[in-house]
Amino acid sequence: MNLAYRDIRHKLGRFLLTCVGLGLLLGVVLAMIGIYRGLVVDALTIARAPAVDLWVVEANTRGPFAEASRIPGDLREAVARIAGVTAAGSITYQTVEAEHQGGKLRLYVIGYEPTRPGGPPEIAEGRDIARSHYEMAADRSSGLTLGERIRLGRRTFTVVGLTRNQVNSGGDPAVYIPLADAQKLQFELAPPAARVQLARGTGSASLNTVNAVVARLHPNASPDATAATIRRWKHLAAITQDEQELILSRSLVDRARRQIGLFTSLLLVVSAVIIALIIYTMTMEKLKQIATLKLIGAPDRTIIGMIVQQAMALGLIGFAIGATLIIGIKDYFPRRVVLEPDNVAVLGVIVFVVCLLSSGLGVRAALRVDPATALGG
Repeated sequence: MNLAYRDIRHKLGRFLLTCVGLGLLLGVVLAMIGIYRGLVVDALTIARAPAVDLWVVEANTRGPFAEASRIPGDLREAVARIAGVTAAGSITYQTVEAEHQGGKLRLYVIGYEPTRPGGPPEIAEGRDIARSHYEMAADRSSGLTLGERIRLGRRTFTVVGLTRNQVNSGGDPAVYIPLADAQKLQFELAPPAARVQLARGTGSASLNTVNAVVARLHPNASPDATAATIRRWKHLAAITQDEQELILSRSLVDRARRQIGLFTSLLLVVSAVIIALIIYTMTMEKLKQIATLKLIGAPDRTIIGMIVQQAMALGLIGFAIGATLIIGIKDYFPRRVVLEPDNVAVLGVIVFVVCLLSSGLGVRAALRVDPATALGG
């Protein structure tokens, strides 16, 4: 006879309700792990999208994401002529709020040259930008659809392609437009401001300005050596792809990443305490039955097995409920939730260990029960 099964079946409704409550708590823990991983992935998405090896930016800055960077757009040709560089492209980044369906839509606008590095890694639906002006490839999370027209600044763009999972570190959906349009959107003065500049005799500033020049290298070329060559020009800084990702993960989102990590750790501790209290309470409610088992000669291993099996069943069912819930709804979160199989497996192992250790309180209480208690009133 399996005593754990018999006891669970005797109070099945209460046991399942406890499993659901524990499952919701473990689901929150799993969601926080997914949000933590998603935050890091989002921070690296835009930097990884061009699939380049080198970032050339303004001197004494750390690139277009961590700091402001402005360099002449024609530096692309100088970078392209460096030994080991196979392709180079100019690129701009800016955040824009546009009118969409009666509300405000916040977009991360990326300007690139369609024939050069810097564009979207893939087009999930529609086509890539083919014209030199007024076409756009937008991420699906923006809510824009193929053929839709949206106004950015003083110009209207038509959505010709849709990308997938292209957002910046703040979660704003990315849109790709031709570089010339992006430069006008970012650097062109409004007519009143332009007239003021002309009246002051300063003239109009050149629009051939970009935030960075990205470069792809030959497989045999060293990114560090190429970066060192560019740094000798004094007026430029060069950052390898690995250095760029390090800046993004440790600087740009470091505080948010650490805060979510700390909150996730606290949730794990709270979950462990709750599991321990649930198992201890379940054991305390059965002290008289345990005393009866001892009185009729049941060995200690039978009693220990009953408590441990109940703890494992509670943890397993609760974890399954929580994991199923979060996996089913993770795509509805406003920010990306990334759940890798190893994350789920590690949390499952943690829950198993916690349940095993937590059952120790119940086992200790059960082994200390006097069999004579069963004869009491």
